[in-house]
Amino acid sequence: MDVTLCLDLTASSNKEWPMTFISVRCPYCHSDQVVKRGKTRRGTQRYRCHNTACTPQSFLLEYSYQGRLPEVKQQMIDMSLNASGVRDTARVLHISTDTVLREIRKKEAVLESVNTALLRTVDPDEILVDIQQAGEAEVDEMWSFVGKKGHQRWLWHAIGAP
Repeated sequence: MDVTLCLDLTASSNKEWPMTFISVRCPYCHSDQVVKRGKTRRGTQRYRCHNTACTPQSFLLEYSYQGRLPEVKQQMIDMSLNASGVRDTARVLHISTDTVLREIRKKEAVLESVNTALLRTVDPDEILVDIQQAGEAEVDEMWSFVGKKGHQRWLWHAIGAP
């Protein structure tokens, strides 16, 4: 997350304590129209962007859990688009599988539109399938439940040696 902090110390002429001014920028739109928005249970200051072009989200300067960082969330989506599994993504990013699933569910509509757009551009008549008999092949299988236990699905992979 790219958060800019500026620290200015200002002292008045009558020898009072110096005031501290911290300038915070939004990590999403990089605007400086940021206001304080309370504190978390742990006492960490929470901020909110007031820029009209930015979706109003609250954010912290430092997250205690890496799964909350915007760039980690984007990396989860990128990994899922590149066929990484939930457990693989969680292991690589050092976060919980529940966090990965929650973020993918939030972005489900966007992910479906990407796949739908790809399918609309493919003409089935232009796809050439070449089937050949292999002397030796490596076969792998896996199964999972889709939605509920009544919808069990199997997937077989066969990789032939040239």
